[in-house]
Parts: sequence; C-alpha cells; structure tokens
Amino acid sequence: MTDAIAKAAQVPNVRFIEMTSTGAEKLGAEFAAIDPWARYAYSAAALTTYLGTDESDAPRFEIVVDDELAGAIGVRRSWLRGPYLQFLGILPVFQRRGIGRVALDWFEGEARAAQAQNLWVAASDFNTRALAFYERSGFRRVATLEDFVVDNSAEILLRKRLTGAPLLGSASR
Repeated sequence: MTDAIAKAAQVPNVRFIEMTSTGAEKLGAEFAAIDPWARYAYSAAALTTYLGTDESDAPRFEIVVDDELAGAIGVRRSWLRGPYLQFLGILPVFQRRGIGRVALDWFEGEARAAQAQNLWVAASDFNTRALAFYERSGFRRVATLEDFVVDNSAEILLRKRLTGAPLLGSASR
C-alpha cells in the first residue's frame, strides 16, 4: 500500500454543512480557548458571532466527521480573482487526522468549479503549523502584514495559483 493510499484510508467521512447557530455557539467557545484565537484574545462571543453570521458571499460551514462536529470553514468567495479562506479551524481532538487536508481540497475544488484563478489564505506568523500546512499544499507567501491583527505580530498572506495546476491530490488518487 502506498503512503498516499494509506493516508486516504485513515481520513474519516467528512461533510461540509451550512453553519447552524448551535454549531457556531459550540465552536466559538472551543476556538476561543486555542491558538491563534486565544493568543489574539478573541472571545467566545466574537467567534460565535462571526461563525453564525449569514453572508451570501462569505458562507460558513460546519466540518462534520462521522456525524460529530469537528471544525469550521469560512470562505470569502470573491476576492482578488479567487476565494479567500477566511477561517479554518479543526478542534484539537480531530487534528492530525487529515481533516484539514480534506477541507483544503474541498475549498480548492469549489474554486476550480467556479473557474477561479487563485486561492488566498492568511496565517499568523507564530502559527508555524498552519504556515507549513498551507505551503505543503502549494501556497506561496506573497505579503507580510505587520501589526495587522495586533501589535508585534504579523499575518502572512499566501496565494496558490490555480491556472493550469492539477487538483490537489489528483495524482495520488
């Protein structure tokens, strides 16, 4: 069995469903306790409000794994010739199981279906796991936004060009 096949076999059943108020409340409280949101002192109420807000061009989705709420993804659909991944959070108990990869593949698939030319995401400079994850996924650093969210910290803007690029994971499937 190849590593790609073995890894795919470990990924549980993942679904993306429209965010519910119950999901937003539960996830807002849990994300407020973990980085990067805890480091930036985002309150559970602020995260719940963001996750629970209904915007037609910026939908939020629950990430459901085997019928359990595992995380959230928020997408700004129209942003610089492609969508911007506003939010991706996986609860700690579900991390390192391939769920983030499935979410990113879903995000890219949606963008390709809409014939987008770019994917965009930003991650905090201290969030080295997130930065490495995005870079392994083909994103490249394009800008550093100093003191953008809070003083003495930077957000790293990353871009993935889609024009002419194969769908993530297509070569290993």
